Amino acid sequence: MRWFNVGKIVSTHGLKGEVRVISMTDFPEIRYKKGSKLTFFSNDEDIQLPLTIQSHRQHKDFDLVSFVEFEGVEEVERLKDGLLKISEDELSNAELNENEYFYHQIIGCKVMSEEGKSIGTITEILTPGANDVWVVQADNQERTLYYIPYIESVVTDVDIERKIVTIHVMEGLIE
Repeated sequence: MRWFNVGKIVSTHGLKGEVRVISMTDFPEIRYKKGSKLTFFSNDEDIQLPLTIQSHRQHKDFDLVSFVEFEGVEEVERLKDGLLKISEDELSNAELNENEYFYHQIIGCKVMSEEGKSIGTITEILTPGANDVWVVQADNQERTLYYIPYIESVVTDVDIERKIVTIHVMEGLIE
């Protein structure tokens, strides 16, 4: 089973069993919603605990979260430095709008031109600002990377089932 990071517990907060979490999710309003289920993984991944969100609020750059399973600061102390994760089975495409994808759905996709020419494989996603940029490792060229902006005029089709992305190759895009 594949697991995806939601957040890292960095410390406790107060006496009522809240923990400070550095979030790694694009969906904090869903992941930390009261009643949501997450799984705790210890540093060495020896310990896995299912957890249920009791409360969530933001404080400075942290998400403050408490769990149904723990009541006080002494109990949550042992969660420090652990990761909160969600399994691939628990992800829901209902969380996404049209033409939105989870990173793990896009990374590994083959990129093809509209003419059917293979360009490479998406290896990374950058989020510099207005739109994501998909990093493509060129076919048969170890050190060549292409940066494909995820915009409608360039990315013409995304087929998640077949793991194929079709792009319109504008002048200068992959030279």
